[in-house]
Amino acid sequence: MKFLSVSIDEAKGQILGHNIAGNNGRRVLRKGRALSDVDIATLRELGRHAVYIAQLDSGDVDENLAAQRIADAVTGSGVRCSAAATGRVNIFAQDLGIVRVDTERLVALNSCAGVTLATMLSHTPARAGKMVATLKIIPYALPESTVQQAERLSTNEAGSLSAPTHLANGPTIWMTPLTPKRVGLILSGSVMARDRIVDSFKNALAPRLEALAATIEQIDFVPLDDETGEMQLADMLLRHMSAGVNLVILAGETAIMDRYDIAPRAVERAGGEITCFGAPVDPGNLLMLAYHGQTPIVGAPGCSRSPKDNIIDLVLPRLLAGDRLTDGDIIHLGHGGLLEDVPERPLPRSQIGNLL
Repeated sequence: MKFLSVSIDEAKGQILGHNIAGNNGRRVLRKGRALSDVDIATLRELGRHAVYIAQLDSGDVDENLAAQRIADAVTGSGVRCSAAATGRVNIFAQDLGIVRVDTERLVALNSCAGVTLATMLSHTPARAGKMVATLKIIPYALPESTVQQAERLSTNEAGSLSAPTHLANGPTIWMTPLTPKRVGLILSGSVMARDRIVDSFKNALAPRLEALAATIEQIDFVPLDDETGEMQLADMLLRHMSAGVNLVILAGETAIMDRYDIAPRAVERAGGEITCFGAPVDPGNLLMLAYHGQTPIVGAPGCSRSPKDNIIDLVLPRLLAGDRLTDGDIIHLGHGGLLEDVPERPLPRSQIGNLL
């Protein structure tokens, strides 16, 4: 494609390169349009003798067709593409789910000259109809070879130089649906504070779970006033497992403070396995993640009582989508893990310096 100035006499049918303003300063002709006889007459009335145009070369693909082809190639299940306009295709979630982005493939795609794809963060929940990505072709046209290079990113054909060879076949962006799940909530603490503990956690967690197609099936309270608490908590965990819940959340008056605190020991006593304790996310450092067979068990820190985003909002969507998270998955949350502080914590971050 060439970008050049031509006389008005040669401009008919050419693609207008820049917006044209009238004598009042307002736009009268929008860039990207093929100039008609009426447009040429308007330019003459404005006293224009020349105009910048974009001239397609043989084999160039106009911006809308290029955008549609590339969007169709790099999107997978669970998303739908809009019609292309001004070189842009918007991509929407078809149903409630979590956005999946192959970030390496995304980098490769955005390395194709003139192609840009902006997405939501991978693993972010999105409701039906939510825009999860937008693809924009920057110039008015792309060479056919560039369009084919971008298209090949979805299949990574043998011998292709368009994608890193280690990438498996697959799309750049797709959705994993969130289907109805049943959640067990086991709370602990002093008997005297039972109502306050139950209300604070239930009121914060229930709306979060409902937004992810999950409901709290069962709520139980285990007092941790003496040495029998660990055994009682283990027994309650087994009851929830027997009830067939898809996820168990443990929370209480005091967050889990150590890998060998009461809650982790109770999980192991019940036959579960601790995946990790501690997360590089604040608020949410005191997260525990464990599994009993295929059922995840989340030890939720006190910040999960806040309506503000915290560690719970980073792990619940993936767990409810069926991901089996590892210690490595939690460790990687450190990049972007500094979240807005929550007023529910006893010592806000902003007051730490005042202790010196």
